[in-house]
Amino acid sequence: MLRNASKSKQKILIIDDDKSVLQILAKILQKAGCCVAPVETGREALKKLETQTYDAAVIDVRLQDMNGLDLLNRIQTIAPNMTKIMLTGYPSDEDRTRALELGADYYLAKPVKSETLVEIVQSRLKKGQSQP
Repeated sequence: MLRNASKSKQKILIIDDDKSVLQILAKILQKAGCCVAPVETGREALKKLETQTYDAAVIDVRLQDMNGLDLLNRIQTIAPNMTKIMLTGYPSDEDRTRALELGADYYLAKPVKSETLVEIVQSRLKKGQSQP
């Protein structure tokens, strides 16, 4: 189970406009012990970030209301230290390069294996805990 120093659950923001993918990702991370906040639009994600802090965000590259890379850029400004994982069903070298330049920690192609996602979240959050 993912835990931070204060023994509370890690908070993960999940942004994907495909409801079934959103539900699957939420279940995977909940089973790993995370507290998840699933949203379907970039606007909803930005609204949540105004009032909450999150340990990580899982962001779909293609959203209905905005480009996921543009959302990543805005999130990087709001929460630069938060772990950011980009997911896409349409991987491209150009998007991967741009995502990493904009501050993404990972760029993964869908479908992502549940073990891979959990392992990435756990390893990134453990690294964050060890930093002062």
